[in-house]
Amino acid sequence: MYAIVETGGKQYRVSPGDRIRVELLPAEPGSEVVLHRVLAVSTGPGELRTGADLGNARVRARVEAHGRGDKIIVFKFKRRKQYKRTIGHRQGYTELKIEEILV
Repeated sequence: MYAIVETGGKQYRVSPGDRIRVELLPAEPGSEVVLHRVLAVSTGPGELRTGADLGNARVRARVEAHGRGDKIIVFKFKRRKQYKRTIGHRQGYTELKIEEILV
């Protein structure tokens, strides 16, 4: 059984027991979150439910930790103008453990 969920503008394929990293969520580590934006659910081989067939489907997950990803370097420049700027960025994330897919 798996589900396609959307959170933070990205889509993830999740199954019970999976650990995923999503955009930072306002929840404490150890707390439970419910992902309501479920796009598709597969309950068996060859059976995929989408759209109106889903009804009130949702995914329960537990917040494992918060963290920050690897640093990326952003380099800006304008040729022939001696303009150069280097900045770094680390995106925050929330690590979720998928507990249950409710259909």
